[in-house]
Amino acid sequence: MSTRIAFLKGHGTENDFVIVPDPENAIDLPPAAVAALCDRRAGIGGDGVLHVVRSAAHPEAKALAAEAEWFMDYRNGDGSIAEMCGNGVRVFARYLLHAGHVTEGDLAVATRGGVKKVHIDKDGDVTVAMGSARLPEGDVTVSVGEHSWPARNVNMGNPHAVAFVDDLADAGDLLSAPPFSPASAYPHGVNVEFVVDRGPRHVAMRVHERGSGETRSCGTGACAVAVAAARRDGADPAVTGTPATYTVDVPGGTLVITERPDGEIEMTGPAVIVAEGEIDAKWLENAGR
Repeated sequence: MSTRIAFLKGHGTENDFVIVPDPENAIDLPPAAVAALCDRRAGIGGDGVLHVVRSAAHPEAKALAAEAEWFMDYRNGDGSIAEMCGNGVRVFARYLLHAGHVTEGDLAVATRGGVKKVHIDKDGDVTVAMGSARLPEGDVTVSVGEHSWPARNVNMGNPHAVAFVDDLADAGDLLSAPPFSPASAYPHGVNVEFVVDRGPRHVAMRVHERGSGETRSCGTGACAVAVAAARRDGADPAVTGTPATYTVDVPGGTLVITERPDGEIEMTGPAVIVAEGEIDAKWLENAGR
């Protein structure tokens, strides 16, 4: 390992990430090192780490190398591994453009949730084809303090529980994971979204992200919210043949989510690189112990 390791900092609607370019998968990033990088006081600070690796160089992505040159090895802020991160994919694509690995237009990004098709617009927005939502059967309840709400179980490659509430303040501080039941619905934990209406096909949300706490935005969560809102409103593009588009306000900005009749969900929003620098390799090594 060299004495210095390059990093960048970026965000998508203020869901922020430490970006670690590592094309040949040569940097060891154990959970403790990831958590140290994401520490907002003793580290760089972020909701997660975007480990940028060529698919062919990563054992989890080798099989996808023919479809996507680059693999987003995404880690939550606590160091745990996540299947997907929608805002992360947009920032990941923005980094690839920034580094000269791709040009504006279409590209593919490998993730643990499959290969995602991405379009980088000339105006700066990035659109990600997020795949289709699965809506597992069964009632789910989420709670904050003494209050409980029914929630819609939506899987976007990672699990979500979407609860419609009267006021976003009802979600409390979201520092800890809101309890849910039944436990069997989410054996590995869940991202929980609390949602209010702002207007026709316009909602606002707060989210507790599994492994990260409350974040300023969650891309897969915004997609889950749009799908849950559409079904609540009686809109199912697979039935009507008409796309359903929702504007989703998050604390860090706004995302536009479209569900198409074939089930594909597209998310459009900004992605920004704000800084770049170097990490002391010895510090990172010690942090990972």
